[in-house]
Amino acid sequence: MSQTFFATYNDGREVAIQMPDASEEVIPGVPWGRFDRFFTPAFWFARAWYGQQTGGYSRYRLGNTLREEIVACLLGGHGMPAEVGLAAFARLRERGLLGGEVSSESEFHKALVEPLSINGRSIRYRYPNQRAKLISKAIIRLDQETPPHHDDLAFREWLLRFDGIGLKTASWVTRNFLDSQNVAILDVHIFRAGVLAGVFSLNDSIQSHYLRMEERFLRFTRSLGVDPAMFDTLIWYEMRQMASLALEAMDDHAGLKSQKRRFSHPQIEFALT
Repeated sequence: MSQTFFATYNDGREVAIQMPDASEEVIPGVPWGRFDRFFTPAFWFARAWYGQQTGGYSRYRLGNTLREEIVACLLGGHGMPAEVGLAAFARLRERGLLGGEVSSESEFHKALVEPLSINGRSIRYRYPNQRAKLISKAIIRLDQETPPHHDDLAFREWLLRFDGIGLKTASWVTRNFLDSQNVAILDVHIFRAGVLAGVFSLNDSIQSHYLRMEERFLRFTRSLGVDPAMFDTLIWYEMRQMASLALEAMDDHAGLKSQKRRFSHPQIEFALT
């Protein structure tokens, strides 16, 4: 038995999309599952298909220059809510600290230590000292070296030589700035989605197994036939929106198989045939 989902666009057009049976494997050991069950590969395929048709999740860049992109990604990352990192980046840019002249570490620190206004709340950036130092060093090094723009993986390796930039941040900059299809930005949201889809195991560690997990994630993504860069963004965004449901599923991973919730979206109707 094959699966079909029906998508209805805003203009009323309808289309039926076929996908393999739930028991067939996307990659060895990872069955498609049913698309009307949260977090299965088939569920993500349906969401990715719609995202690709509408052009959603296709903008990655945060900055207008490589300097800005590196700074934006350094300000985000592990333990930092996306909204806080983006607000800090906006402040540095608004104050002209990311332009032509190289600003001092003290100038970055002064801007980051002041409270940020986010959705009407006053919030302090958590690591003003550390990030001001890393940003200052990164900008100095960037002005002294020429990055290998011609090769996305060589570009990531070059970024890994910067203080404070690990595989996740280097991959993030590479994906955003070069629109790379050969890297993945693995964070807690991608990890949870991967575990629930059967791509990762609970024994996998982003810190210890990044490259191995990245290779498997990219293989999974390409087997689904979706754009890796877009897919990474889509999963990150939607897992944030479904955080409580994802955590519930992670708490009882075996419960995913008996989960009875059906997925609904105002522009997509699902059915099995």
